[in-house]
Amino acid sequence: MTTDLGLLTTAAAKWDAMAGELKKVETRYGDTVQKITMGDTWSGLSVEAARVKFTATRYEYSAAQSQAKAIASLLRGAHEQFTDLRKKLESARDDAIAAGMTVSEQGHVAFDYSKLTPAERSAYHHDPDGQETIRIAVGTWQKHIDDRVKAASEADQHVKDALTAAVVDSNRDAFGKGADETITGFNNYAEGDLAKFKKPDESEVETKPDSYGVSTTGPGQYGKEASVKAYADLFHVTAKGEENFGQTKLSGIADLYGGFRGTANVGITDKGFVAKAEASAGVRGLAEGRVEHGAQSVYGRAEGFAGVEGGLSAKATREELTVGAKAFAGAKGSITGGVESGGIGVGLTAEGWAGPGAEAWWGYKKDEETGVWKIGGKGGASPILGGAIGLEITVDPEKVVKTAGDVADAVGDTADAVGDAAGDFKDWLLD
Repeated sequence: MTTDLGLLTTAAAKWDAMAGELKKVETRYGDTVQKITMGDTWSGLSVEAARVKFTATRYEYSAAQSQAKAIASLLRGAHEQFTDLRKKLESARDDAIAAGMTVSEQGHVAFDYSKLTPAERSAYHHDPDGQETIRIAVGTWQKHIDDRVKAASEADQHVKDALTAAVVDSNRDAFGKGADETITGFNNYAEGDLAKFKKPDESEVETKPDSYGVSTTGPGQYGKEASVKAYADLFHVTAKGEENFGQTKLSGIADLYGGFRGTANVGITDKGFVAKAEASAGVRGLAEGRVEHGAQSVYGRAEGFAGVEGGLSAKATREELTVGAKAFAGAKGSITGGVESGGIGVGLTAEGWAGPGAEAWWGYKKDEETGVWKIGGKGGASPILGGAIGLEITVDPEKVVKTAGDVADAVGDTADAVGDAAGDFKDWLLD
């Protein structure tokens, strides 16, 4: 309700401008670098290899333009949708107030007794039919408001899904079908029309193609930072789904990965200090289920790993403070269970290890995707057979704020009821 939606069109204009700049670079690249493979002055196998690589590079410049334009279009579509949905929500709120209701900042509807005279208020309190009429009216208007909020929430998720899909290389011109030689490059076929984008089925199994590569970075703009990454992803399969039964929500996810990954980075930047080095090779599996009812939830998670892994890490940023070390070779499995209430959760992990190793870590960090803060630690050792135990505490700021708002509304409603009762008693004495 308070977000400056104009920022979406501002961002869209910058994405369009980015596409224009990329077009200039593509043209310059074609007229200079790529051009040298087109003449008769260079011959042999080397020019054939260069021609393929240079064409692939120019393809990426072009694909980057398509991707940038699609994002700009999606942002403009989001602005149009959100503006319309906010107007509908404002209209629903105004209509509810005009019908004799109050609507809190959290969207909770209640009957506005303040507009009644003492005699009318007393009549309502002593008339069962009148009270039932009020309950029905409040419920009807609450659903009307909730439906408008739900529509906005679903549109927001739809935009997020569209933006996420737009930046994933479709590879429609790869594997010998075109000039695309980069499996994880820019998306030349990014969908920029929200109406045409099909929301992915959350119960659908998603598979990612085999990929491999090596990347490095040098000093950052604000401070010093360098990293190196090598990976070979053999397979990665994910399946997730959710189902609602009234106010109860069931959700689950399963993930299976196999391959090799090695990373190392160190940096002192405007974001903080980071030093990390880790490598792993093997197969990982995860399955998690969650049951939510209102502000309460219970979850369970099972994980397995077979292979070798090792690493050292230390981070001190605005969103993470962690230290840890691990080394292991063999197979291990873990079970985690926990409960959550009002946005604050507590969980315990138990692991069994078959193979030599040791692990310890402690700290807190913010999940980039969900915004949930996680605090905890873990420790374990195994000469041959052993295990580890861990503790995790989660804090979801959004749910905590919502719970606090619900409590405040409940206290306010109780105070209103007490005030009304006192007024009725006074009226009875005067009568």
